[in-house]
Amino acid sequence: MILERMAYDDLRSFLRALERDGDLKRIKAEVDPYLEIGEIVDRVNKAGGPALLFENVKGAAMPLAMNVFGTDRRLLKALGLKSYDEISEKIGGLLKPELPHGFVGVREAFGKLGSMVHVPPRKVKEAPVQEVVLTGDDVDLDQLPALFTWPEDGGSFFNLGLTHTKHPETGVRNLGLYRLQRHDKRTIGMHWQIHKDSRNHYQVAAKRGEKLPVAIAFGCPPAVTYASTAPLPGDIDEYLFAGFVSGKRIEMVDCKTVPLQVPANAEVVIEGWLEPGEMLPEGPFGDHTGFYTPQEPFPALTIDCVTMRSRPLLQSIVVGRPPTEDGPLGRATERFFLPLLKIIVPDIVDYHLPESGGFHNCAIVSIDKKYPKHAQKVMHAIWGAHMMSLTKLIIVVDSDCDVHDLHEVSWRALGNTDYARDLTVVEGPVDHLDHASYQQFWGGKAGIDATAKWPEEGYTRDGGWPHMVESDPEVADRVTKRWKEYGL
Repeated sequence: MILERMAYDDLRSFLRALERDGDLKRIKAEVDPYLEIGEIVDRVNKAGGPALLFENVKGAAMPLAMNVFGTDRRLLKALGLKSYDEISEKIGGLLKPELPHGFVGVREAFGKLGSMVHVPPRKVKEAPVQEVVLTGDDVDLDQLPALFTWPEDGGSFFNLGLTHTKHPETGVRNLGLYRLQRHDKRTIGMHWQIHKDSRNHYQVAAKRGEKLPVAIAFGCPPAVTYASTAPLPGDIDEYLFAGFVSGKRIEMVDCKTVPLQVPANAEVVIEGWLEPGEMLPEGPFGDHTGFYTPQEPFPALTIDCVTMRSRPLLQSIVVGRPPTEDGPLGRATERFFLPLLKIIVPDIVDYHLPESGGFHNCAIVSIDKKYPKHAQKVMHAIWGAHMMSLTKLIIVVDSDCDVHDLHEVSWRALGNTDYARDLTVVEGPVDHLDHASYQQFWGGKAGIDATAKWPEEGYTRDGGWPHMVESDPEVADRVTKRWKEYGL
């Protein structure tokens, strides 16, 4: 089974398509990567504006593409989709009728998807991204446009570099998206948070007294860029998922100086070896939380080689107070992963991760309630489900509630709860970037049971749980038919 639609093979072909659609704006005036570009992009993104191509970035040797995935329309176009549900429906269809359960089931599911659509990555010997090869003293990261986005940032950052590592013992590769601080012409700070797979690779290598090979690709095919943001289990290949999403095999090429593979159609790749214990202060940084994350020591990577196209361009994003370009990427993950979340928590009917909650802080979940305290069972199951464990607030509603209608959800959550009984408070892991927890990495979480309560749950008032106010169906239908007669 091959997906009928196709995504774009590389970034530049997608940008050309956007320009034909009138959805890309070229900016020829010189712009400063120190604060100015960030201010422009943030305004354009929040206004729902076009993708931007800065052709004259002060101090840099190549153009900079920004706000590329800044609307749902553009991200869907980049992935060759009409709606996010196309992928979730195909995943759900492939997993039926035998839905496996648990994390083993998730791995089996991805294996099944890969074998059915025949989209594992394909190795090539020659690649556009290696038309130019720079090594040693020719490496100069100042030629790449890095952004100093917010006034209290600790330096200039690359915000859309796709980081490739592999486990030193198993050889399983990981593709991740982490911010990268440019310390100098040959040094990059690796912001590897405590829950991330690349951090684990680095720690394993350090314990073995070994250097860790690292390759960072910029301006990748859109499906690859999206896959780098997806919260996949550590032993699932992001390139298999990118192939599934795009409907085609991703072409990969061997790096020049490290034993890793990168997308052949990327724009720029930087390669290096990370020495155990090489750390530098990284940050502060105005992050996707909308707050600055503090300065901390993180691994510092020395770059030995840069490969690129003959006329490259770079892609980056601006993060900060939502909404930002994170929004469409987060919504895609929410929809794509619904069938897989149901493997782990089959009670779920639908769920929503609001952008205002940074996607991981809050989960709104609907269930078809079947027994007393079913909502609490679902809360704890979600807190045990891979990266959903970082969720700080879970709101559980009945299946007749639209989880994407925040007015409807708040009406249920505010009116259907007795907080002495329906509020569950626990402690557990939180995101590395969470500034609200009183200590780093763990803190308080809450679950709100906003479902209708049953007598078996202790709701024994006369008459039982009240019915919601709704129109009489016959009258509503008659009013609809006569609406023009009213002159309204």
